[in-house]
Amino acid sequence: MLIISAKKSPKGRPSKDSEAVNVRFERTALKALDDWRRVEPDMPTRPEAVRRLVKHALKDKPGQPL
Repeated sequence: MLIISAKKSPKGRPSKDSEAVNVRFERTALKALDDWRRVEPDMPTRPEAVRRLVKHALKDKPGQPL
Protein backbone atom coordinates (compact mmCIF):
# COMPACT_ATOMS: atom_id res chain seq x y z
CA MET A 1 0.00 0.00 0.00
CA LEU A 2 1.34 3.39 -0.98
CA ILE A 3 0.72 6.21 1.45
CA ILE A 4 1.41 9.70 0.27
CA SER A 5 1.40 12.44 2.83
CA ALA A 6 0.96 15.84 1.32
CA LYS A 7 0.63 19.14 3.05
CA LYS A 8 -2.64 20.85 2.32
CA SER A 9 -2.32 24.45 1.41
CA PRO A 10 -4.27 26.85 3.63
CA LYS A 11 -7.53 28.00 2.11
CA GLY A 12 -8.46 31.62 1.60
CA ARG A 13 -6.47 34.81 1.59
CA PRO A 14 -3.24 35.13 3.55
CA SER A 15 -3.73 36.95 6.81
CA LYS A 16 -2.95 40.65 6.75
CA ASP A 17 -3.37 43.48 9.17
CA SER A 18 -6.67 44.58 7.68
CA GLU A 19 -10.35 44.93 8.36
CA ALA A 20 -13.35 44.26 6.12
CA VAL A 21 -15.47 47.20 5.05
CA ASN A 22 -18.88 46.57 3.50
CA VAL A 23 -20.11 49.34 1.22
CA ARG A 24 -23.25 49.83 -0.84
CA PHE A 25 -23.00 51.68 -4.13
CA GLU A 26 -25.78 53.29 -6.12
CA ARG A 27 -26.12 51.55 -9.47
CA THR A 28 -24.73 54.57 -11.34
CA ALA A 29 -21.62 54.63 -9.13
CA LEU A 30 -21.19 50.88 -9.51
CA LYS A 31 -21.43 51.22 -13.30
CA ALA A 32 -18.78 53.96 -13.22
CA LEU A 33 -16.54 51.72 -11.09
CA ASP A 34 -17.01 48.82 -13.50
CA ASP A 35 -16.30 51.07 -16.49
CA TRP A 36 -13.10 52.32 -14.82
CA ARG A 37 -11.81 48.86 -13.98
CA ARG A 38 -12.49 47.55 -17.51
CA VAL A 39 -9.95 50.00 -18.95
CA GLU A 40 -7.27 49.03 -16.43
CA PRO A 41 -4.63 46.74 -18.03
CA ASP A 42 -5.24 43.90 -15.55
CA MET A 43 -9.00 44.44 -14.97
CA PRO A 44 -8.97 44.39 -11.18
CA THR A 45 -11.79 42.91 -9.16
CA ARG A 46 -14.30 45.35 -7.69
CA PRO A 47 -12.67 45.26 -4.23
CA GLU A 48 -9.21 45.82 -5.73
CA ALA A 49 -10.53 48.67 -7.86
CA VAL A 50 -11.97 50.35 -4.77
CA ARG A 51 -8.65 49.88 -2.91
CA ARG A 52 -6.73 51.45 -5.81
CA LEU A 53 -9.07 54.40 -6.12
CA VAL A 54 -9.00 55.08 -2.37
CA LYS A 55 -5.20 54.83 -2.35
CA HIS A 56 -5.03 57.21 -5.31
CA ALA A 57 -7.40 59.70 -3.64
CA LEU A 58 -5.39 59.68 -0.41
CA LYS A 59 -1.84 59.58 -1.79
CA ASP A 60 -1.27 63.34 -1.60
CA LYS A 61 -2.83 63.81 1.83
CA PRO A 62 -0.27 64.55 4.57
CA GLY A 63 0.02 61.97 7.32
CA GLN A 64 -1.47 59.12 5.28
CA PRO A 65 0.69 55.97 5.39
CA LEU A 66 -0.26 54.74 1.90
